[in-house]
Amino acid sequence: MSTESTASVSTHILDTSIGRPAEGVPVSLSARSGPGAQWAPLGGSATDADGRYKDLPALPEGTTHVRLDFETETYFAKKKQAEAQQDAPALRDSGVFFPEVAITFAVVPGEHYHVPLLLNPFGYSVYRGS
Repeated sequence: MSTESTASVSTHILDTSIGRPAEGVPVSLSARSGPGAQWAPLGGSATDADGRYKDLPALPEGTTHVRLDFETETYFAKKKQAEAQQDAPALRDSGVFFPEVAITFAVVPGEHYHVPLLLNPFGYSVYRGS
């Protein structure tokens, strides 16, 4: 929840290759208080069955930049293993093209930032949602 002195962040992931939420993607949150400041890790967890990470920690006062790190390699490895067990067609590549996705954005106090990640094995898109 944002306050007058802090911003707040939420996210979710949609796997556009299957049109469903991406469950179990490890996500970590970091913040810094200016362009030259060091990144401070704030916490991490994994997305739930709805592709959401509902327990993002609050941002410290003075935060100006936020980074969300999505560990997509773990997600795609599990997905590939599940597809192999179902005799699904194999992915064209044996590896993961985007093993991780890092999204960095600027924030201002009092604002809420919902940052969805639209993900597939060979591309991704991100935007500021509502």
